[in-house]
Amino acid sequence: MTMVQALRSAHDVMMGRDEDVVVYGEDVGYFGGVFRVTEGLQAKYGKTRCFDAPISESGIVATALGMAAYGLKPVVEIQFADYFYPAMDQIVSEVARLRHRSAGDFAAPMVIRMPCGGGIYGGQTHSQSPEAVFTHICGIRTVMPSNPYDAKGLLIASIESEDPVVFLEPKRLYNGPFDGRHDQPVVPWSKHDMGKVPEGYYKVPLESAAVFRPGKAVTVLTYGTMVWVAERAAIDTGIDAEIIDLRSIWPLDLETIVNSVRKTGRCVVVHEATRTSGFGAELTALVQEHCFYHLEAPIERVCGWDTPYPHAQEWAYFPGPARVGAALKRAVEV
Repeated sequence: MTMVQALRSAHDVMMGRDEDVVVYGEDVGYFGGVFRVTEGLQAKYGKTRCFDAPISESGIVATALGMAAYGLKPVVEIQFADYFYPAMDQIVSEVARLRHRSAGDFAAPMVIRMPCGGGIYGGQTHSQSPEAVFTHICGIRTVMPSNPYDAKGLLIASIESEDPVVFLEPKRLYNGPFDGRHDQPVVPWSKHDMGKVPEGYYKVPLESAAVFRPGKAVTVLTYGTMVWVAERAAIDTGIDAEIIDLRSIWPLDLETIVNSVRKTGRCVVVHEATRTSGFGAELTALVQEHCFYHLEAPIERVCGWDTPYPHAQEWAYFPGPARVGAALKRAVEV
C-alpha cells in the first residue's frame, strides 16, 4: 500500500469494527479528500458516518469535541496543517483540557488529521510543519509516521486512544519515500518493505519510537520525511549512523533515545520545520539532560530556515542529504 491507501485502510478497519467512529472534514465525503485518503468511505458507510464539513476549522474541531464527549469517536481532517490556526482556541482551551477541567468526568477521544510539510510546491499556506506547536499543549498527543505500515498502525492506535491526537501526515511520503534530492519518490511504496501493510486490524503502540537504521557512530533523531533524508545522508557519507524514528513526537519514547545516544556518544537532530523553537530544541535539551556525560561531541541540529516558507526555493529549504551529511561528519570528526 501507499501511505494514502494505508491511512484509508485504517479508517475502513475502524469504521467497520466500531460504529461510533465517524469521519468528516473539508471535502472528505463525496470527493474522498484532497489527497484521496477517505475515498470510498462515504459510499461504503453512508453520509451519516463520512461527510463533508463547511470550511470552518474551528467548527470542525468544536463539533468533534462535542461528539467525543458524548461517546462517539470522531476522526476529522483539517485539509492542510496550515489551516489549523482558526481552530487553535478550540484545541488549546477545550479539547486538550476537557478531561482535567471536568475532573475526569468527560474525555475527548478524537483524532485531528492534518497533511503537513512541503513537497507539492504549495507555498506558505500549504506547506508548514507545525508539530512543535502541538507538543507545547498539555493534553494533546502528537504523531507523525514515516511509512505506510506505521501510518496505519498508528492511526488505529490513535482512534482507540482515550486522549485527543493530532495526527500529522507528511505529504511528500503519500506515494513513496524521498531521499531529499528529488521531487519524485525514490521508489514506489509497492517496492519497499514498509509498503507491505496487512489488510486487517493491527496497532503500532503510541509513545514507541523505532530504530529505523541500526548504527554505532552517531544517533540521528528525526521523524516523518526526514527519516528518509537521514538514511540517504548516512549512505552517501558512509557513516554508521543509527536513525531513530520518533513516530510519536509527544509523548515520546525517551528510553529508546537515551539508550541510543549513550551507545553512540554523538547526536544529530533533524526536522523539516524552522529551527528556532522547533521540536529539535526540545530533543536537544532532553539529550543534554539525560546523556551529558556520554556525549563526545556537541549536538547538531539540521532544520528548515528561519524564514516564511519559500515557494520557489522549496527544495533548498528542506534539510537535504548534503546538509544532514555535513552535520554527521562534524559530529563524528570531533
